[in-house]
Amino acid sequence: MLEELGSLLEAVDASKATQDAYKTAVMDDNRLSKASGKTRELTFRHLKALYGLDSSIPLFRTLLYFWKREPEGRPLVAALCAFPRDTIFRASHGWVSKFAPGEQVPRGKIEERIEETFPDRFSPASLKSIARNLNSSWTKTGHLEGRVKKFRTKAKPTPASTAFALYLGYLNGVRGEELFHSPYAKVLDARPAELMEKAEVASQRGWIVMKRLGNVIEVLLPQLITEEERRRLHEQ
Repeated sequence: MLEELGSLLEAVDASKATQDAYKTAVMDDNRLSKASGKTRELTFRHLKALYGLDSSIPLFRTLLYFWKREPEGRPLVAALCAFPRDTIFRASHGWVSKFAPGEQVPRGKIEERIEETFPDRFSPASLKSIARNLNSSWTKTGHLEGRVKKFRTKAKPTPASTAFALYLGYLNGVRGEELFHSPYAKVLDARPAELMEKAEVASQRGWIVMKRLGNVIEVLLPQLITEEERRRLHEQ
């Protein structure tokens, strides 16, 4: 739902906007140009489930931080925000990433994996719809290409998407060099050495702090994590 998210963030351009403000933009003002009240409701529900739509939620707050600073990184930043919030989307990365670059990714194969992972949960029509949406999402992020037939390609991480992946790993207790090997870093489809180069650019831009001393790497996130959040992480 990248287009809907972009339109909504353009309509409600406030870093401290509440979920109610986003709901009003979708439901009352119809800023996403949906045809019916039911469609507006479903759209808002899906966006809220994927992204939170509340600046008090750390993941959404951090999405906003990078969304404004690096437009070219938005598809991967949005995907990373949705990654821990959507079980099927998260599982699908493992299915897609197993295909070699240039290899066709048939929708039927994705349907099979959904059914294997979530047996007897979806009807055949739902499996088809979910697989189509997953293929569309991974095409937006650069993991797939093609209109009707989808083929595996390599995503192109940016400094912002790399910093966001490091942030997610940090929240999950990962530190140092291991941040570049976390499940979130793997979504970026790049070798750790390449991600380190992107992280250094993010550090130069003041988004994160990355320090190297020999083979020791330290990543700090003073712009992304509040003092209260840092204290809670330390306690955990």
